[in-house]
Amino acid sequence: MALHLLKLCVGAVSAEDLAAHIDRRLALSGAPTYWHVTRMVPKRAEELSSGGSLYWIIRGSVQARQQILGIEPFTDEEGIGRCKILLDRNLVLTRHQPKRPFQGWRYLKGEDAPADLRAFDEAGDGLPPELASALQELGVI
Repeated sequence: MALHLLKLCVGAVSAEDLAAHIDRRLALSGAPTYWHVTRMVPKRAEELSSGGSLYWIIRGSVQARQQILGIEPFTDEEGIGRCKILLDRNLVLTRHQPKRPFQGWRYLKGEDAPADLRAFDEAGDGLPPELASALQELGVI
């Protein structure tokens, strides 16, 4: 069973907002891959890179994930050790799963991860995102 990470998505108000941020950042940087920088290097990096995902907590619940492609420790220009989490550019929407706020990231066991709904850019079920979120939180869909 894969090992995953949980991370608060600061600044985004929805999965759509996060997807737009990813697209903007990739367009500005011209980089072929997307990454997220964090202070601490996961001790279980090999497990994470073997099929794990970064699950994004947006507004109090897990809403989306990106597959982890690799973990690259580095030292920034101020001499501080950091970690670059390389991520698949594709965002996958998940069932909403409430989570309390925390600092940094947390490990998430595969059996505790919320189920995928669909890739962000696939055709949806026709429901407005706010309504779909509310129905998911109620357990209707």
